[in-house]
Amino acid sequence: MRDVAVVAFAQSRAVRAEEGANEVEILMPVVSAAIERSGVPRKEIGFTVSGSCDYLAGVPFAFVQGLDAVGAWPPIRESHVEMDGAWALYEAWVRLQHGDVDSALVYAFGKSSLGDLPQVLTLQLDPYCMAPLWPDSISIAALQARAWLEAGHDEREMAEVAARSRKAALANPMAQVAQDLTPEELLKQPYLVSPLRRHDCPPISDGAAAVVLAAGGLAREVSERPAWIRGIDHRIEPHGLGVRDLTHSPSTRLAGERAGVGRATVDVAELHAPFSFQEVILRQALGLGPDVEVNPSGGALAANVMMGAGLVRIGEAAGRVSDGGAGRAVAHATSGPCLQQNLVCVLEADQ
Repeated sequence: MRDVAVVAFAQSRAVRAEEGANEVEILMPVVSAAIERSGVPRKEIGFTVSGSCDYLAGVPFAFVQGLDAVGAWPPIRESHVEMDGAWALYEAWVRLQHGDVDSALVYAFGKSSLGDLPQVLTLQLDPYCMAPLWPDSISIAALQARAWLEAGHDEREMAEVAARSRKAALANPMAQVAQDLTPEELLKQPYLVSPLRRHDCPPISDGAAAVVLAAGGLAREVSERPAWIRGIDHRIEPHGLGVRDLTHSPSTRLAGERAGVGRATVDVAELHAPFSFQEVILRQALGLGPDVEVNPSGGALAANVMMGAGLVRIGEAAGRVSDGGAGRAVAHATSGPCLQQNLVCVLEADQ
């Protein structure tokens, strides 16, 4: 297998803006910043792949418009996944294994404030038994949270995750929600959908993110400390919510094992947990102990750009490796209801 590394990462500030900049205007400066930071000339990028969702814009093939942010010249080899940008990065990693190109641009974007996101996400449920009931994504997560609580957990665990995540976001200028409140203060707030309070749920975020990957010698040439992808894998749970145990995440555990999470000490983990209790489920699935720093960026509770939050987790984890803050990091991305699909990426510095 070829060595492939993240050599640049850029993202926009997460905001909720029903009017204002469109997707291309949000994406263009992010793509330009990632390419500039990578040290790889735009014309030498060997492959371009994006992640987004046409449902957010309500227009078929809406992702094509995003290509305006990349530019029509020089001609590019391009692909797209109707998925979070983390899965686009997986495709780019596979593409670089072919050996005929040495670099790839991965970008993702979403403007979910255009519609009612919790209702839009109902469309990813089973179309025969679940979707006709029209449960929104917050209510579905609340059902999972209730099952998790009845399995032996308590609401204070959720509040502790939310308090830590949003306090960490105070140091992240790209975060949308940041505050310094104690778990006790959070537990006094009213329920949004029991047992979830507003701080247990992700904000509605518009934004974009971009990553540049480089292989082998090129990565070492353009970066002093590349964040090498030492393992990457993704797995999926059954589509029907009633046929799986919602209090655990076997697909995350399996993806983590295949990616090699447990082969060495993990310093930092960026986990895509849109709801507070899901972080506890993911930590358990990946076998992350109390010494692992989780979501120093604030995570999805501070900013959750639909179709981009998973790619941001990889970018944030890679950044910690590249700046010397971590020797080994784990990034996780999820998609679908109740942690249905999960991707795990292990990043390391040169040993």
